Amino acid sequence: MRPIRPGDRGPAVIEIRAVLTSLDLLSKATGPFSDEFDAATERAVRAFQQSRGLSVDGRVGAETWRALDAARWRLGARTLYHAVPVPLTGEDVRSLQERLLEMGYDTGRADAIYGIRTSRAMAQFQREVGLAPDGTCGPQTMDALRRLGRKVVGGRPQWLRESDAIRQSGPTLVGRTVVIDPGHGGSDPGVVVPDGPLRWTEADLVHDLASRLEGRLAASGVRVQLTRGPASETCLPDIDRAQLANSLGADVFISLHVDGHANPEAEGVATYHYGTDNGVTSATGERLAGLVQREIVARTGLRDCRTHAKAWDLLRITRMPAVRVEVCYLTSPADRARLIDPRFRDRVVEAIVAAVQRMYLPIERDVPTGSIDVSELRAAVAAGTVVD
Repeated sequence: MRPIRPGDRGPAVIEIRAVLTSLDLLSKATGPFSDEFDAATERAVRAFQQSRGLSVDGRVGAETWRALDAARWRLGARTLYHAVPVPLTGEDVRSLQERLLEMGYDTGRADAIYGIRTSRAMAQFQREVGLAPDGTCGPQTMDALRRLGRKVVGGRPQWLRESDAIRQSGPTLVGRTVVIDPGHGGSDPGVVVPDGPLRWTEADLVHDLASRLEGRLAASGVRVQLTRGPASETCLPDIDRAQLANSLGADVFISLHVDGHANPEAEGVATYHYGTDNGVTSATGERLAGLVQREIVARTGLRDCRTHAKAWDLLRITRMPAVRVEVCYLTSPADRARLIDPRFRDRVVEAIVAAVQRMYLPIERDVPTGSIDVSELRAAVAAGTVVD
């Protein structure tokens, strides 16, 4: 969909203003039924995007529209159940998932999607409180939820589950499946910067990075899938990229991007994982993001723009540890000079491979940042010996 932006008018703007007013982000005095996307509406959209971990641009694109639609629902306002093939989604679903996680039930990630895992956790709760275990959250189940407090105290149960699953899977990379997502593509080149007779595009540069990463991981015994080729005709939506990773049963998802800014002084690397402003996060995604960020900074000397939690569809819908890496600002002359150097891109790729390996090492066997020699991982696979 074309983003709805300041200055637009129409029924869609009325809907946007109505939701923002219901969330107390837009004053009722301004009239939620106005069809003008004015300055007050833009400020409210920005506040909403900030609170939901979305990109803050003041426009309502497809992702912000879905988030606004989900925000209409409050827990208890409707009956929740596992619908096939299109599951129920909404803020009420996420609130329920967070409540069940606090009580020790395994819903998986609090992704606001009422899938089979959430339904099973709901049925387990119902069974334990003496209700019919149908996996449906109706009035009786809501009453039971309101009466009960937390079962898990002094820890993050989802962190423990995800960390234990990683530990039990073993330290080797051999046989794992990694999906690499070169951002943009097709009709969407991403950030574009003319440079004399040359024209650097984000889509081309991140595909080169992805291809190099594919080669390094494959040499380490990893099964690798890219979400697009170098000359794809269309730009795959983020939801489709995430669902591709899910359908492949990927162990890790890595999305590669470069950034851009109006200020040419903006530079550095940042890594993103799934998380919301109320503390809900993908535990293993958060750990992987930290490892990727530290390895890249240590091996390249890029400015450390740190890790951040975001609720982008790409990170929310994926069911495995997932990160989005913004490698350099293409609009920065200093970063651009680094990025167009193939040797620099090799260092970035080696940093990511080292981070993925470290994620699978037990805490007691972790190594200092920057110390893993990726060539040794390849040599071990070639020699038929692997980390165990």
